[in-house]
Amino acid sequence: MPLPQLVMFLGGMGGSPVEDAFAQALAEDTLDTMERVLESGGVDGAILATDDPQIGARCPGEVRVDRDGGSFHFGKRLAEVIQQHELERLIYLGAGSATLMGSDDFFSLGHYLGMAWNMVVTNNRYSADFAGFVPGRALLQVQPPTKDNLLPRVLHDEADLSLQELPRSMATQFNIDTPSDLTILKLVGCAGPRITAWLEAAELDSSRYQACQDLLTDANAHVLVAGRVGSQAWQYLEKETACRVRLFSEERGMRAEGREQGKARSLLAYHLQEVGCERFFSELAEMVDAAVIDTRVIFAHLSRNLSRSDRFLSDVGRYTDIEDPFLREFTEAAMRASIPVLLGGHSLVAGGLMALTERAWKDAPEAPA
Repeated sequence: MPLPQLVMFLGGMGGSPVEDAFAQALAEDTLDTMERVLESGGVDGAILATDDPQIGARCPGEVRVDRDGGSFHFGKRLAEVIQQHELERLIYLGAGSATLMGSDDFFSLGHYLGMAWNMVVTNNRYSADFAGFVPGRALLQVQPPTKDNLLPRVLHDEADLSLQELPRSMATQFNIDTPSDLTILKLVGCAGPRITAWLEAAELDSSRYQACQDLLTDANAHVLVAGRVGSQAWQYLEKETACRVRLFSEERGMRAEGREQGKARSLLAYHLQEVGCERFFSELAEMVDAAVIDTRVIFAHLSRNLSRSDRFLSDVGRYTDIEDPFLREFTEAAMRASIPVLLGGHSLVAGGLMALTERAWKDAPEAPA
Protein backbone atom coordinates (compact mmCIF):
# COMPACT_ATOMS: atom_id res chain seq x y z
CA MET A 1 0.00 0.00 0.00
CA PRO A 2 1.43 3.45 -0.95
CA LEU A 3 1.42 5.33 2.36
CA PRO A 4 1.43 9.13 2.50
CA GLN A 5 4.35 11.35 3.46
CA LEU A 6 4.08 13.60 6.51
CA VAL A 7 4.65 17.30 5.81
CA MET A 8 4.94 19.64 8.79
CA PHE A 9 5.35 23.41 8.69
CA LEU A 10 7.14 25.21 11.53
CA GLY A 11 8.09 28.87 11.51
CA GLY A 12 6.97 32.47 11.34
CA MET A 13 7.07 32.90 15.10
CA GLY A 14 9.28 34.94 17.41
CA GLY A 15 10.34 38.54 17.90
CA SER A 16 9.41 39.33 21.51
CA PRO A 17 10.05 37.29 24.67
CA VAL A 18 6.51 35.89 24.80
CA GLU A 19 6.60 35.02 21.09
CA ASP A 20 10.07 33.47 21.39
CA ALA A 21 8.87 31.27 24.25
CA PHE A 22 5.83 30.22 22.23
CA ALA A 23 8.08 29.39 19.25
CA GLN A 24 10.22 27.16 21.49
CA ALA A 25 7.13 25.32 22.69
CA LEU A 26 5.93 24.78 19.12
CA ALA A 27 9.33 23.39 18.14
CA GLU A 28 9.27 20.88 21.01
CA ASP A 29 5.75 19.80 20.14
CA THR A 30 6.63 19.49 16.45
CA LEU A 31 9.49 17.10 17.27
CA ASP A 32 7.15 15.03 19.45
CA THR A 33 4.48 14.91 16.77
CA MET A 34 6.84 13.93 13.96
CA GLU A 35 8.28 11.13 16.07
CA ARG A 36 4.80 9.86 17.02
CA VAL A 37 3.57 9.91 13.41
CA LEU A 38 6.67 8.13 12.10
CA GLU A 39 6.39 5.44 14.76
CA SER A 40 2.68 4.92 14.00
CA GLY A 41 3.30 3.06 10.77
CA GLY A 42 0.88 5.38 8.97
CA VAL A 43 3.39 7.31 6.85
CA ASP A 44 6.34 6.60 4.61
CA GLY A 45 8.72 9.34 5.73
CA ALA A 46 8.45 12.97 6.81
CA ILE A 47 9.43 16.43 5.61
CA LEU A 48 9.79 19.48 7.86
CA ALA A 49 9.47 22.86 6.14
CA THR A 50 10.96 25.40 8.54
CA ASP A 51 12.79 28.67 8.97
CA ASP A 52 14.45 27.37 12.16
CA PRO A 53 18.16 26.83 11.33
CA GLN A 54 18.80 24.72 14.43
CA ILE A 55 15.95 22.23 14.59
CA GLY A 56 17.28 19.97 11.86
CA ALA A 57 19.94 18.49 14.13
CA ARG A 58 17.24 17.43 16.60
CA CYS A 59 14.88 15.81 14.09
CA PRO A 60 14.46 12.03 13.87
CA GLY A 61 16.76 10.54 11.25
CA GLU A 62 13.94 9.82 8.79
CA VAL A 63 12.95 13.50 8.54
CA ARG A 64 14.05 15.56 5.55
CA VAL A 65 14.42 19.25 6.45
CA ASP A 66 13.31 21.71 3.77
CA ARG A 67 14.61 25.21 4.58
CA ASP A 68 12.39 28.23 4.03
CA GLY A 69 13.80 31.19 2.15
CA GLY A 70 12.40 34.60 1.30
CA SER A 71 8.82 35.74 1.82
CA PHE A 72 6.26 33.14 2.91
CA HIS A 73 2.99 32.23 1.21
CA PHE A 74 1.41 29.09 2.63
CA GLY A 75 -0.10 27.59 -0.50
CA LYS A 76 2.87 28.36 -2.73
CA ARG A 77 5.26 26.93 -0.15
CA LEU A 78 3.28 23.70 0.18
CA ALA A 79 3.05 23.40 -3.61
CA GLU A 80 6.82 23.86 -3.79
CA VAL A 81 7.36 21.04 -1.28
CA ILE A 82 4.98 18.77 -3.20
CA GLN A 83 6.80 19.42 -6.46
CA GLN A 84 10.31 19.16 -5.09
CA HIS A 85 9.67 15.89 -3.26
CA GLU A 86 7.20 14.49 -5.83
CA LEU A 87 4.50 13.80 -3.25
CA GLU A 88 1.53 11.77 -4.44
CA ARG A 89 -0.07 11.31 -1.01
CA LEU A 90 0.56 13.51 2.01
CA ILE A 91 -0.61 14.49 5.47
CA TYR A 92 -0.06 18.19 6.14
CA LEU A 93 0.20 19.28 9.78
CA GLY A 94 0.66 22.84 10.91
CA ALA A 95 2.88 23.30 13.96
CA GLY A 96 0.81 22.82 17.12
CA SER A 97 -1.92 20.78 15.44
CA ALA A 98 -2.69 17.15 16.27
CA THR A 99 -0.85 17.42 19.59
CA LEU A 100 -3.28 15.04 21.29
CA MET A 101 -3.77 12.64 18.40
CA GLY A 102 -2.29 9.20 19.12
CA SER A 103 -0.33 6.72 17.04
CA ASP A 104 -3.47 4.72 16.31
CA ASP A 105 -5.13 7.84 14.89
CA PHE A 106 -2.24 8.44 12.50
CA PHE A 107 -2.05 4.77 11.55
CA SER A 108 -5.72 4.83 10.57
CA LEU A 109 -5.46 8.14 8.72
CA GLY A 110 -2.35 7.07 6.82
CA HIS A 111 -3.79 3.73 5.74
CA TYR A 112 -7.07 5.35 4.74
CA LEU A 113 -5.19 7.78 2.49
CA GLY A 114 -3.14 4.88 1.17
CA MET A 115 -6.32 3.35 -0.27
CA ALA A 116 -8.04 6.62 -1.26
CA TRP A 117 -8.00 8.66 -4.44
CA ASN A 118 -9.22 12.19 -5.18
CA MET A 119 -9.83 12.71 -1.47
CA VAL A 120 -9.05 15.31 1.20
CA VAL A 121 -9.48 14.48 4.90
CA THR A 122 -9.40 17.20 7.56
CA ASN A 123 -10.25 18.01 11.15
CA ASN A 124 -12.39 21.02 10.16
CA ARG A 125 -13.65 21.70 6.66
CA TYR A 126 -14.20 25.40 7.36
CA SER A 127 -11.04 26.22 9.32
CA ALA A 128 -8.55 23.38 9.11
CA ASP A 129 -5.53 22.77 11.32
CA PHE A 130 -4.42 19.76 9.30
CA ALA A 131 -5.35 17.88 6.13
CA GLY A 132 -4.36 14.74 4.29
CA PHE A 133 -4.99 14.52 0.56
CA VAL A 134 -4.38 12.60 -2.62
CA PRO A 135 -3.21 13.33 -5.25
CA GLY A 136 -0.66 15.88 -4.11
CA ARG A 137 -0.62 17.48 -7.55
CA ALA A 138 -4.20 18.62 -7.00
CA LEU A 139 -2.79 21.65 -5.19
CA LEU A 140 -0.78 22.55 -8.31
CA GLN A 141 -4.00 22.87 -10.32
CA VAL A 142 -5.66 25.55 -8.17
CA GLN A 143 -4.99 29.02 -6.84
CA PRO A 144 -2.92 28.21 -3.74
CA PRO A 145 -4.55 29.41 -0.50
CA THR A 146 -2.78 32.01 1.62
CA LYS A 147 -3.71 30.22 4.86
CA ASP A 148 -3.76 26.55 5.82
CA ASN A 149 -7.28 26.99 7.25
CA LEU A 150 -8.57 27.19 3.68
CA LEU A 151 -6.70 24.18 2.26
CA PRO A 152 -9.48 21.52 2.36
CA ARG A 153 -12.15 23.82 0.95
CA VAL A 154 -9.91 24.94 -1.91
CA LEU A 155 -9.07 21.34 -2.78
CA HIS A 156 -12.75 20.40 -2.59
CA ASP A 157 -14.22 23.41 -4.38
CA GLU A 158 -11.57 24.02 -7.03
CA ALA A 159 -9.77 20.68 -7.48
CA ASP A 160 -12.97 18.62 -7.10
CA LEU A 161 -11.58 16.33 -4.39
CA SER A 162 -14.11 14.56 -2.18
CA LEU A 163 -13.96 16.02 1.33
CA GLN A 164 -14.26 14.01 4.52
CA GLU A 165 -14.20 15.53 7.98
CA LEU A 166 -12.87 13.51 10.90
CA PRO A 167 -15.15 13.23 13.96
CA ARG A 168 -14.70 16.32 16.10
CA SER A 169 -13.12 15.32 19.39
CA MET A 170 -10.60 16.65 21.86
CA ALA A 171 -7.81 14.99 19.85
CA THR A 172 -8.81 16.36 16.45
CA GLN A 173 -9.82 19.85 17.64
CA PHE A 174 -7.08 20.71 20.14
CA ASN A 175 -4.48 22.98 18.58
CA ILE A 176 -1.64 24.95 20.15
CA ASP A 177 -2.62 28.29 18.70
CA THR A 178 -1.95 30.68 21.59
CA PRO A 179 -0.30 30.54 25.04
CA SER A 180 -3.73 29.71 26.52
CA ASP A 181 -3.55 26.34 24.80
CA LEU A 182 -0.15 25.67 26.36
CA THR A 183 -1.57 26.35 29.82
CA ILE A 184 -4.41 23.91 29.17
CA LEU A 185 -1.95 21.33 27.90
CA LYS A 186 0.10 21.68 31.08
CA LEU A 187 -3.02 21.21 33.20
CA VAL A 188 -4.47 18.21 31.38
CA GLY A 189 -1.20 16.41 30.57
CA CYS A 190 -1.10 13.59 27.95
CA ALA A 191 1.35 15.41 25.67
CA GLY A 192 4.67 14.22 24.20
CA PRO A 193 7.88 14.05 26.25
CA ARG A 194 9.61 17.13 24.82
CA ILE A 195 6.69 19.53 25.15
CA THR A 196 5.87 18.07 28.58
CA ALA A 197 9.40 18.85 29.77
CA TRP A 198 9.11 22.37 28.35
CA LEU A 199 5.78 22.91 30.11
CA GLU A 200 7.15 21.68 33.42
CA ALA A 201 9.96 24.24 33.21
CA ALA A 202 7.74 27.10 32.01
CA GLU A 203 6.17 29.57 34.41
CA LEU A 204 2.55 29.19 33.38
CA ASP A 205 -0.13 30.16 35.89
CA SER A 206 -2.90 27.57 35.58
CA SER A 207 -4.90 28.64 38.65
CA ARG A 208 -7.70 30.32 36.64
CA TYR A 209 -7.92 27.29 34.36
CA GLN A 210 -8.10 24.92 37.31
CA ALA A 211 -10.87 26.99 38.87
CA CYS A 212 -12.83 26.98 35.61
CA GLN A 213 -12.22 23.27 35.11
CA ASP A 214 -13.68 22.46 38.53
CA LEU A 215 -16.90 24.27 37.61
CA LEU A 216 -17.49 22.15 34.52
CA THR A 217 -18.59 19.21 36.66
CA ASP A 218 -20.66 21.33 39.07
CA ALA A 219 -24.40 21.20 38.35
CA ASN A 220 -24.91 24.46 40.25
CA ALA A 221 -22.32 26.42 38.26
CA HIS A 222 -22.87 28.79 35.33
CA VAL A 223 -20.10 29.20 32.73
CA LEU A 224 -19.99 31.69 29.85
CA VAL A 225 -18.43 30.48 26.58
CA ALA A 226 -18.07 33.14 23.88
CA GLY A 227 -16.50 33.38 20.45
CA ARG A 228 -16.19 31.12 17.42
CA VAL A 229 -17.96 28.20 19.06
CA GLY A 230 -18.98 25.57 16.51
CA SER A 231 -22.15 23.52 16.76
CA GLN A 232 -20.15 20.38 17.54
CA ALA A 233 -18.40 22.09 20.45
CA TRP A 234 -21.74 23.37 21.73
CA GLN A 235 -23.25 19.87 21.52
CA TYR A 236 -20.22 18.47 23.31
CA LEU A 237 -20.60 20.96 26.16
CA GLU A 238 -24.32 20.21 26.43
CA LYS A 239 -23.68 16.47 26.73
CA GLU A 240 -20.41 16.33 28.64
CA THR A 241 -20.54 19.14 31.21
CA ALA A 242 -22.71 19.26 34.32
CA CYS A 243 -22.72 23.06 34.56
CA ARG A 244 -25.11 25.42 32.82
CA VAL A 245 -23.49 27.01 29.78
CA ARG A 246 -24.34 30.54 28.64
CA LEU A 247 -23.22 30.52 24.99
CA PHE A 248 -22.43 33.36 22.56
CA SER A 249 -21.42 31.87 19.22
CA GLU A 250 -20.18 34.64 16.94
CA GLU A 251 -18.15 35.01 13.75
CA ARG A 252 -17.43 31.36 12.96
CA GLY A 253 -15.07 31.15 9.97
CA MET A 254 -13.96 34.75 10.57
CA ARG A 255 -10.28 34.15 9.86
CA ALA A 256 -10.70 31.72 6.98
CA GLU A 257 -13.11 34.10 5.22
CA GLY A 258 -11.09 37.27 5.87
CA ARG A 259 -13.55 39.07 8.14
CA GLU A 260 -10.95 39.96 10.74
CA GLN A 261 -10.37 43.65 10.15
CA GLY A 262 -13.41 45.90 10.38
CA LYS A 263 -15.94 43.35 9.11
CA ALA A 264 -16.57 41.21 12.18
CA ARG A 265 -19.55 42.04 14.40
CA SER A 266 -19.99 40.90 17.99
CA LEU A 267 -22.78 41.56 20.50
CA LEU A 268 -20.28 41.20 23.34
CA ALA A 269 -18.02 43.77 21.71
CA TYR A 270 -20.90 46.21 21.24
CA HIS A 271 -21.72 45.92 24.94
CA LEU A 272 -18.07 46.29 25.90
CA GLN A 273 -17.90 49.53 23.91
CA GLU A 274 -20.95 50.87 25.72
CA VAL A 275 -20.04 50.06 29.33
CA GLY A 276 -16.24 49.87 29.39
CA CYS A 277 -13.93 47.08 30.51
CA GLU A 278 -14.39 47.20 34.29
CA ARG A 279 -18.19 47.21 34.18
CA PHE A 280 -18.19 44.58 31.41
CA PHE A 281 -16.44 42.01 33.58
CA SER A 282 -18.33 43.11 36.68
CA GLU A 283 -21.63 42.41 34.92
CA LEU A 284 -20.36 39.03 33.68
CA ALA A 285 -19.59 38.11 37.26
CA GLU A 286 -23.23 38.81 38.18
CA MET A 287 -24.41 36.26 35.59
CA VAL A 288 -21.83 33.45 35.61
CA ASP A 289 -19.20 31.79 37.78
CA ALA A 290 -16.53 31.71 35.06
CA ALA A 291 -16.00 33.06 31.54
CA VAL A 292 -14.13 31.50 28.61
CA ILE A 293 -13.68 34.07 25.83
CA ASP A 294 -12.27 33.82 22.32
CA THR A 295 -11.02 37.40 22.35
CA ARG A 296 -10.08 37.51 18.65
CA VAL A 297 -13.73 38.12 17.75
CA ILE A 298 -13.88 41.16 20.04
CA PHE A 299 -10.56 42.48 18.73
CA ALA A 300 -11.71 42.08 15.13
CA HIS A 301 -14.99 43.91 15.84
CA LEU A 302 -13.08 46.79 17.42
CA SER A 303 -10.59 46.90 14.50
CA ARG A 304 -7.71 47.06 16.94
CA ASN A 305 -4.36 46.69 15.17
CA LEU A 306 -2.88 44.60 17.97
CA SER A 307 0.54 43.04 17.78
CA ARG A 308 0.83 39.30 18.22
CA SER A 309 3.01 39.96 21.25
CA ASP A 310 0.23 42.00 22.91
CA ARG A 311 -2.38 39.36 22.09
CA PHE A 312 -0.22 36.63 23.62
CA LEU A 313 0.48 38.74 26.71
CA SER A 314 -3.26 39.23 27.13
CA ASP A 315 -3.83 35.47 26.89
CA VAL A 316 -1.47 34.86 29.81
CA GLY A 317 -2.77 37.86 31.80
CA ARG A 318 0.45 39.90 31.80
CA TYR A 319 -1.31 43.22 31.37
CA THR A 320 1.53 45.37 32.70
CA ASP A 321 3.66 44.37 29.68
CA ILE A 322 0.99 45.15 27.06
CA GLU A 323 1.66 48.22 24.90
CA ASP A 324 -1.83 48.85 23.51
CA PRO A 325 -3.75 50.92 26.11
CA PHE A 326 -7.16 49.39 25.41
CA LEU A 327 -5.87 45.82 25.55
CA ARG A 328 -3.96 46.59 28.74
CA GLU A 329 -7.14 47.91 30.37
CA PHE A 330 -9.24 45.01 29.05
CA THR A 331 -6.79 42.36 30.27
CA GLU A 332 -6.34 43.98 33.67
CA ALA A 333 -10.11 44.08 34.15
CA ALA A 334 -10.32 40.40 33.19
CA MET A 335 -7.56 39.40 35.59
CA ARG A 336 -9.07 41.45 38.44
CA ALA A 337 -12.58 40.07 37.89
CA SER A 338 -14.18 38.24 40.80
CA ILE A 339 -14.60 35.15 38.61
CA PRO A 340 -11.98 33.17 36.67
CA VAL A 341 -11.72 34.53 33.12
CA LEU A 342 -9.89 32.59 30.40
CA LEU A 343 -8.76 34.55 27.34
CA GLY A 344 -7.50 33.06 24.10
CA GLY A 345 -8.30 32.17 20.49
CA HIS A 346 -10.50 29.71 18.66
CA SER A 347 -8.84 26.59 20.05
CA LEU A 348 -9.70 27.73 23.58
CA VAL A 349 -13.44 27.42 22.90
CA ALA A 350 -13.07 24.21 20.89
CA GLY A 351 -10.46 21.57 21.70
CA GLY A 352 -9.28 23.47 24.76
CA LEU A 353 -12.66 23.31 26.50
CA MET A 354 -13.02 19.67 25.48
CA ALA A 355 -9.66 18.89 27.07
CA LEU A 356 -10.57 20.74 30.27
CA THR A 357 -13.89 18.92 30.45
CA GLU A 358 -12.35 15.47 30.05
CA ARG A 359 -9.75 16.31 32.67
CA ALA A 360 -12.43 17.69 34.99
CA TRP A 361 -14.28 14.37 35.08
CA LYS A 362 -11.06 12.47 35.71
CA ASP A 363 -10.36 14.74 38.68
CA ALA A 364 -13.96 14.75 39.95
CA PRO A 365 -14.61 12.89 43.23
CA GLU A 366 -17.32 10.84 41.56
CA ALA A 367 -17.86 9.86 37.94
CA PRO A 368 -20.92 11.37 36.21
CA ALA A 369 -24.16 9.38 36.51
